[in-house]
Amino acid sequence: MAKTIEVATVAVNSAFSSAASPARTAERLLAEARVAVRPALERMVGELPEPLRTMAGYHLGWWDIAGTRAPAAAGKTLRPALVFAAADACGGPMSCQAIAAAGAVELIHNFTLLHDDVMDGDRTRRGRETVWSIWGIPDAILLGDVLHTVAIELLVQNLTPDCSAAAVARLESAVVELCRGQHEDCEFERRAPVDTDEYLRMAMGKTGSLMGAACALGAVSAHADLAVTSTMDVFGREIGVAFQIVDDMLGIWGETAVTGKPTGADLARRKQSLPVVAALQSGTRAGAELAELYGCGQPLTAGQVHRAGALIEESGARTIARTMAGDRMTAALAALPDPTRARDLMTLADLLVRRDR
Repeated sequence: MAKTIEVATVAVNSAFSSAASPARTAERLLAEARVAVRPALERMVGELPEPLRTMAGYHLGWWDIAGTRAPAAAGKTLRPALVFAAADACGGPMSCQAIAAAGAVELIHNFTLLHDDVMDGDRTRRGRETVWSIWGIPDAILLGDVLHTVAIELLVQNLTPDCSAAAVARLESAVVELCRGQHEDCEFERRAPVDTDEYLRMAMGKTGSLMGAACALGAVSAHADLAVTSTMDVFGREIGVAFQIVDDMLGIWGETAVTGKPTGADLARRKQSLPVVAALQSGTRAGAELAELYGCGQPLTAGQVHRAGALIEESGARTIARTMAGDRMTAALAALPDPTRARDLMTLADLLVRRDR
């Protein structure tokens, strides 16, 4: 494994030396991260027994259900890009340790997606059928568990002992917090009301914890001290909450052809995403009507979903959500000790609030 990562390091090292190169766009940072981390992911997935190997490659968009190369829409690789950008902000060059950290975070992210699709009953992701809808729920859960295990193996194999211990501890702590957040997110669908503070706690766990870990692992791979590593964790957590808020907005107003997920699915399940929470707390007539729809106890019909979206807009909750996402971004940038050394992190943060998928 280490040899594979070293080859990738030589190939992409010059692309990530931002100190001597002009500023790069977010799209380029994501593309470079995808190239850098792909060999490590392919090696780990390639060593899995069948049918886990085929299922993993399908989920990652590398091939079809038969294992035939048929590239499909891939993930954004945002979290690996955050690892590399945080390492760079801490003065660390591209290294096998940074690549291993980035690969581990991406594997953990995909483990959560597999389980999330099962819990939400989503049959499509990135424009394709989800793993559970093809191979069944048990295999999708098992694949998620395997990706979690492989992520830790990747860290242990490629980081120095002191770095691997710190990285594993941070990543596993984030997973525990993530599961707590996911539990709360599911619980919100079964009770009301949910207030804004409860939502933000959930979002910090469900999404912020792993983005914080990504930035922290970037710092660890650059051998940054504990104070700097903790600062990077705070930055990642704040942009993670902003990311979740934007994700909630896309779930209501995004275009399926762009997001790869059915628009309105969250509303159909009566999910209490931030725009919904804000609308229900708005004290408006639109908010009161939305409360009646959400109180029916049954999945919403297509007509009711359309009406719910209109009511949320009418209540002013869309503007509130956008403002709250901006506030979290401001807090994230304020956490950076030296923004002049973190331009890639700032570029990626900007992407989060203007993305369309």
